[in-house]
Amino acid sequence: MSLQPKNRKIPAVFGRIFALAYRNYVFSIRNISAVMEVLFWPVIGIVSIGMMGSFLKVNEQMLAFLLTGAIMSGVLQVVQLDVAFGFLYDVWSKSLKQTLMSPVSSFEYVIGPWLFSMIKGTAAFVFLSLLSLWWFKFYLPPPFIFILSFGGVMLSGLIVGMSVIFFLVIFGSRIDVVAWMISVLMMLICGIYYPVTMLPSGVAFIAKLIPLTYFLEYFRTGYGFPLNFAHPLIKGYGLSFLYIAVLFFLIETALLRARKTGMIVRLSE
Repeated sequence: MSLQPKNRKIPAVFGRIFALAYRNYVFSIRNISAVMEVLFWPVIGIVSIGMMGSFLKVNEQMLAFLLTGAIMSGVLQVVQLDVAFGFLYDVWSKSLKQTLMSPVSSFEYVIGPWLFSMIKGTAAFVFLSLLSLWWFKFYLPPPFIFILSFGGVMLSGLIVGMSVIFFLVIFGSRIDVVAWMISVLMMLICGIYYPVTMLPSGVAFIAKLIPLTYFLEYFRTGYGFPLNFAHPLIKGYGLSFLYIAVLFFLIETALLRARKTGMIVRLSE
């Protein structure tokens, strides 16, 4: 008898996760800005960086360094925005209270949009890589390096998106601009277009606390760049899982506080 509830519960969890992923899909196909996220702004970044590198006559290895940063920053932006939008869609449609009254856990509420964001992020990566191949003769590193690094970028997008959700629950929709600011600040620090060794010592220390720093380092080894940090994958994935666990706890705590203070009601008005 005790096994039956568990057997019914497991499919229900996955059903809710996929329902939330599908919801983000529906919002995306009805929103022109979703197309801009995947195509327009990342393409502008790729073309600008690639043309600048060509104008400055950098060698192929250095151009690969720059294009790697441009492609991964575009993917990161797509992934983190979709995770954050999973919450913001409810805020903008004034339906947050109704959503949180349903039997949806904070885990499902975050993971559902992230699943769809990975599909969009992968589509953006494929498109940007093909564009870079056609325009700038950019090639991907060996599959093993690419897969492990790309998975880390997906986790980094999840971390940024969860951070945005946490701040929105605490401070309200007036700071939804955070959804764009956090990823930009992260990219400035973690070495998107330059090695972190060029940063001031205090900023470089912060860069070592950001998982994306290590994933970019490892990705660029496929183009012959030396590692500035030992064991980048262990550090990158270790920090990622630590931050994700902490953020789930913080979001759950923030939601409980928001219910008591009335923030959920205010976000639904």
